[in-house]
Amino acid sequence: MQSYALTPSRRVRRTPFSDRVERAGVTAYTVYNHMLLPTAFAGLEADYHHLKRHVQLWDVGCERQVEVRGREAARLLQMLTPRDLRGMTPGRCYYTPMVDETGGMLNDPVTVKLAEDRYWISVADSDLLLWAKGLAYGFRLEVDVTEPEVWPLAVQGPKAEALMARVFGPAVREIRFFRFGRLDFQGQDLVVARSGYSKQGGFEIYVDSAAIAGPLWDALMERGADLEVRAGCPNLIERIEAQLLSYGNDMTRENTPHECGLGRFCNTLAAIGCAGRDALLRIALDGPLRQIRSLSIEGEAVPPCLEPWPLYAPGSATPVGQVTSAAWSPDFATNVAIGMVQMTHWTGGTQVEVEAPDGRRTAVVRSASFI
Repeated sequence: MQSYALTPSRRVRRTPFSDRVERAGVTAYTVYNHMLLPTAFAGLEADYHHLKRHVQLWDVGCERQVEVRGREAARLLQMLTPRDLRGMTPGRCYYTPMVDETGGMLNDPVTVKLAEDRYWISVADSDLLLWAKGLAYGFRLEVDVTEPEVWPLAVQGPKAEALMARVFGPAVREIRFFRFGRLDFQGQDLVVARSGYSKQGGFEIYVDSAAIAGPLWDALMERGADLEVRAGCPNLIERIEAQLLSYGNDMTRENTPHECGLGRFCNTLAAIGCAGRDALLRIALDGPLRQIRSLSIEGEAVPPCLEPWPLYAPGSATPVGQVTSAAWSPDFATNVAIGMVQMTHWTGGTQVEVEAPDGRRTAVVRSASFI
């Protein structure tokens, strides 16, 4: 695959960790929320093996926060998502599919409830800020919607807890999954959540002071030397194995949460006020006609999936879906993939054919993710 240089610009923002990332040997970036996101260090497979065995620091400062603050903050949050937020208390993190008035996916962020009147929405790559501001303005809500200067730093991998305890103390071990605590680093109170874009375990540190970003990175690197800590990044292979979806790749505004397999996060009857509630009620009643599934694809390593690959019934020209992400998995010794599959062919064990750039291949739909 041909590679291209990325021309620096003030429109493509760096993070407070960028200097450390470059010293650590980043070899590739992408642009995410108008910011730099590292995508490779030692190489896709080398980074994959290291993530599964040790611990990595990820500069995910590009996960911009949409802060919603004010008397009607909870009302605006409920307008954004079909997940019922009434039971959400401060200290909780919720995975929150966010939809427009048609029920189409706009984002799939983690929402952090800091206080009864204050939330951070840690957004995937889209301009959700503008939709939230539009709703707030259109409904004249008593709320401020801003993008604060907060840069998450992820610590991911099976040794993540051991490393975090060395830097933040034993209290970090008490943080439960999708909860957060406020922990001290050099006199700075930081939100630390047990979460992250991998299935290897770990934490996300919400750094809201650029001045401590470098010292925090350095402390984690120094204290984790014997744990083989390295700089890393979200890994394509591992996320496909885990069926972690990528907004803009595996799902877009053309898809509903139910099509994305996120129906369990939709309490549509109870989510009164959600902008897409009426549309989703109709969809929930009938059920989706297509849904995201994991697949295995036969043959040698597939090329990068830069455009969706059509799925067909075996030996047929009848389309039954598309593959949106694919990669060779060393651990499973097969090509792993994520795709949107029609209900006629989405049952686990169903054989289909995928039109990859190098020709048609046999694929098998799975009933669950690989990990």
